[in-house]
Amino acid sequence: MSPLSDAERERYARHLSIPGVGEEGQQRLKDASVLLIGTGGLGSPAAMYLAAAGVGRIGMVDEDVVDRSNLQRQLLHHEDDVGRSKLESAAETLHGINPHLELEPHAVRFAPDNAADLVARYDVVVDGSDNFPTRFLSNDACFFARKPLVYGSIFRFEGQVTVFAPHLGGPCYRCMLPTLPPPGAAPSCAEAGVLGVLPGVIGSLQAMETLKLLLDIGEPPLGRLLCYDALRSSFRTLGIGPDPGCRLCGPGASIGSIENEETTAGVACGSGPGTIDVRALRELLGSGAEVVLIDVRQPEEHAKASIPGSRLVPLPELEARFSEIPGDGPVYVHCKSGKRSAEAVAYLRRRGIGTAINVEGGIDAWLKSR
Repeated sequence: MSPLSDAERERYARHLSIPGVGEEGQQRLKDASVLLIGTGGLGSPAAMYLAAAGVGRIGMVDEDVVDRSNLQRQLLHHEDDVGRSKLESAAETLHGINPHLELEPHAVRFAPDNAADLVARYDVVVDGSDNFPTRFLSNDACFFARKPLVYGSIFRFEGQVTVFAPHLGGPCYRCMLPTLPPPGAAPSCAEAGVLGVLPGVIGSLQAMETLKLLLDIGEPPLGRLLCYDALRSSFRTLGIGPDPGCRLCGPGASIGSIENEETTAGVACGSGPGTIDVRALRELLGSGAEVVLIDVRQPEEHAKASIPGSRLVPLPELEARFSEIPGDGPVYVHCKSGKRSAEAVAYLRRRGIGTAINVEGGIDAWLKSR
């Protein structure tokens, strides 16, 4: 990229005076690139601080739209953005923070068929996803591309941060979690909940570790998992050593592709009991049985593509229209990829509809299963 302009020198004045950064380091940031997987709770603060710090090129992977329930923690998006593409909303906010950015939106689900190509284009990957298959996929793709992965996760009042980079001497995600947890082992993202400030803490730490990697300063937490407990106002560090038996990065590795049983598993939060895959749903609809199928996407999404027989009840309207939902039998709920429908199912169960069932993968999986 071009040298720093006078306007950029003024903008980054507090960086230029830091030993270890200076003009050379700021130029490195301008020439660097980062891929953000997700522009939600973790992606929002990470993106905002990386943009403000002057990272020159930021790629964002997200196919979701803004829902009102996002606004309590996803600060890239605002009330007027509800129903809008998260990438459009994020780009507007980030360009407002720093007009010198080059933003690359990728309106796709991070999946085995595109992960390798996406990761190859950037220097560092920041994983802000909220499900196990995507975390395995980002780990595997970064391992094969020899790119550092800045990992973050959140749960109610607790969060974790580390850097996975076997090529730098540290472990990979599979050294910490060798295989996909069984269905039901963890609560759904909608059922678990999260205090709105927590993603800001963890996402900011992810941005910090990313900047350290790009500037080659300090010590990245290789082999160390930083754990934050908001209720106790405490941090602690857990050691994670490279696993000699790791199927990906160990000496006897057996995984040779990013397409494997963990990375191709269903991505819907809360998969397992209380869910149905699209093939089973297709068979059910074809059987002639009377099926209650609720689509919680926005009207414009429903107009583009819909599952036959589905009834549109956008997630923001679900509470007001609760009386329209039958409670005397199974209620199948779908959205685009399974996230919003998981929230809807959790809400319906809290309201007493224990037969609410989430459609794994949403309409995206439905269309692919034809």
